[in-house]
Amino acid sequence: MKLAKGCIEAEYWLYAAPHHSLSACIAGPAGFPYPRERTIRILLVEDDPELARRLSDGLRGEGYVVEHAASGKMGLGLGREEDFDAAILDLGLPDMQGVEVLRQWRKLHREMPVLILTARGSWTEKVEGLNAGADDYITKPSHVQEIAARLRALMRRSAGRGSPVLVHNDIEVSPVSGTVSVAGKPVDLTAQEFRILNYFMHRHGRLISQNELIEHLYPLEEERDPNTIEVYIARLRKKLGRDVIKTQRGLGYRLG
Repeated sequence: MKLAKGCIEAEYWLYAAPHHSLSACIAGPAGFPYPRERTIRILLVEDDPELARRLSDGLRGEGYVVEHAASGKMGLGLGREEDFDAAILDLGLPDMQGVEVLRQWRKLHREMPVLILTARGSWTEKVEGLNAGADDYITKPSHVQEIAARLRALMRRSAGRGSPVLVHNDIEVSPVSGTVSVAGKPVDLTAQEFRILNYFMHRHGRLISQNELIEHLYPLEEERDPNTIEVYIARLRKKLGRDVIKTQRGLGYRLG
């Protein structure tokens, strides 16, 4: 898979925040760039403004959709009301301890994987966070690339998969390398088409509403147009096969 015309294509800017540069891409086949990671909506709960900015920018550069909460109470509310694929949670929050935010999420049956941030050498925080329901931890300071890799691993484990390649019938998708093939033949997708397919591949067998797709494809502050989803679904059917994505009228879509 290569992203035709690279990141200058309009659809790329639907996927990336407006301030991102071409450095958010890597070279694909024939020199075409494409985003490295897609379709993962992350909640970042971090009160340090500079660290939050650095992590948000870095993860968006990796292709994640990131929503930032600057306090424990805000993070608790967002995690309760919105659907996220994973959360990054600082345990040292001033208004409400991160471990208590985590406990409340789990009591509310919010089961998204949680990666906790802890101070270097604070093993008691790590133990407390893991016992409260965290899935992994990382110490500060940390590299964005390591955080992104840990998030990918958490997502695979939560979906019951060990392999980084997603397979459904004769479709294979690699979120890391940005490649798609059908029956062994490579398929060219735009960035947004890839993101939608990747989302379906992570949830094959599930009925996915149009609103769910919109929430996971666009940050809260971006304008959202439901009609664009139908356009992208039609393009994917044309490229991958008419019966790959089935419509259940009035309910949503399902990977066939």
